Amino acid sequence: MLYQAEREQLAEIVKKMFSRYETNTAGGNVSVRINDQHIIMTPTHMSQKYHCDISPYQVLVVDMDENIVEGDGRITREINMHMACYKHNREIGCVLHAHALQSMFFATMGIDMPNLTEATQKFGNIPCLDFAPATSKELAEKVKHYLENKTLESVINAILLNKHGVLITDTNLIKAYDNLGRLEYNAYIAEKALLFDKLGICKIENKELNYNVDE
Repeated sequence: MLYQAEREQLAEIVKKMFSRYETNTAGGNVSVRINDQHIIMTPTHMSQKYHCDISPYQVLVVDMDENIVEGDGRITREINMHMACYKHNREIGCVLHAHALQSMFFATMGIDMPNLTEATQKFGNIPCLDFAPATSKELAEKVKHYLENKTLESVINAILLNKHGVLITDTNLIKAYDNLGRLEYNAYIAEKALLFDKLGICKIENKELNYNVDE
């Protein structure tokens, strides 16, 4: 079995995502760059059909031409969004797309998420992209365009997909999943902070602080 340890780890992570409301039956997919030839990726319908409880062999090994090398399942139509990230910057080692409960509020409303917590400062802005249909080439192009307008050194990204979900990139799976958890906590806090701000209870401060962004 190719890349057994990596596929076992990915299967374990997506199961946690579902149980923690970090994605839902409507979708979500995760891929990891193994080397210059292969990525591993969750199969289509992993959420709807399997509730993210998949075996390591259901995690697909896919080449850079989007051909299945090994694994039981079909490639998700959202692979074009993943490939747009990998081809933009070879330092990106994981692309995580989820329908995370708290972050979905901002994505559904089509608004940028205020970045308020110290743990999320490394993301910089948390933008909501203009709408494009799920799985479409148009959506992949919008993601590609956003990345191209950032510096090439920017490997860490937390992006809201309008009416759809979130897209996170980082150097590896563990960091990307850690970022999803950070984003969800920030979303929970940001929603309430916006309410307090509008009600005049406490204004959101935009002061530049000496945040610790080292891990």
